[in-house]
Amino acid sequence: MLDITGASKTFLQGTVNEHVALNRLDLHLDAGEFVTIVGSNGAGKSTLFNAIGGTFYLDSGRISLESRDITYLTEHKRAAFIGRIFQDPVKGTAPDMTIEENLSLAYNRRKLFGLNMGVQKKDVVFFREQLSQFGMGLEDRMKHKVGLLSGGQRQALTLLMATIAGPRLLLLDEHTAALDPAAAEKVMAITRDIVSREKLTTMMITHNIRSALRTGTRTIMLEDGKVILDISGKEREEMTVSRLMELYSHKANKTLDNDRMLLTKDENGQ
Repeated sequence: MLDITGASKTFLQGTVNEHVALNRLDLHLDAGEFVTIVGSNGAGKSTLFNAIGGTFYLDSGRISLESRDITYLTEHKRAAFIGRIFQDPVKGTAPDMTIEENLSLAYNRRKLFGLNMGVQKKDVVFFREQLSQFGMGLEDRMKHKVGLLSGGQRQALTLLMATIAGPRLLLLDEHTAALDPAAAEKVMAITRDIVSREKLTTMMITHNIRSALRTGTRTIMLEDGKVILDISGKEREEMTVSRLMELYSHKANKTLDNDRMLLTKDENGQ
């Protein structure tokens, strides 16, 4: 489904600040997999997402999605079939437009009239049905501007916008990290429901190792721009945070020094 081969990216190449962000990274995802991604600061997590989403091109390597080579496809064109949600709830929505206008833009993204500002009545009914499943009352605020929503409400809306047009791949870039615990738990519940119902192939970056091991079907750890751990199945079910840290130390030859990853409670408060 998703194949990344020999992905390399170096920033500020040839300067004293040169940084190898991706180092011949290889990764394969099957359709329907939900992969959580952890790693220390600077390990390459967001760089990997930027490469997949088309924020920049790789220095070398190849990215293909459903056997289609997208390595040099523009970010705008990739957005038609790759959904992405960022940590900041402000990103991904137009604050001065209403909820229904934002949803209409997202819904029509894959159509020829993707930038049509008109909102079809039949679509509004569909939008209300989708929003009502969140239990946030957003379906009764369709005419409200998005800028008036809380962080949790806005992130839930962004999640619907990213998935409503049926993306082939969903990228979640620490999408609950900026929310309060209650809102984060709600948004994660919505995330799990949508991913499961739509059978979406999903990649989720998280700073929380406990959450990474309890969410999705597979967990990978990045370090120095490469995949150093890749666990799934029974091995993942039996994996503990302490054991994962031991494996990390063995593979990376150093200790993970990131209290945010080790001490933060997960979305269930554990």
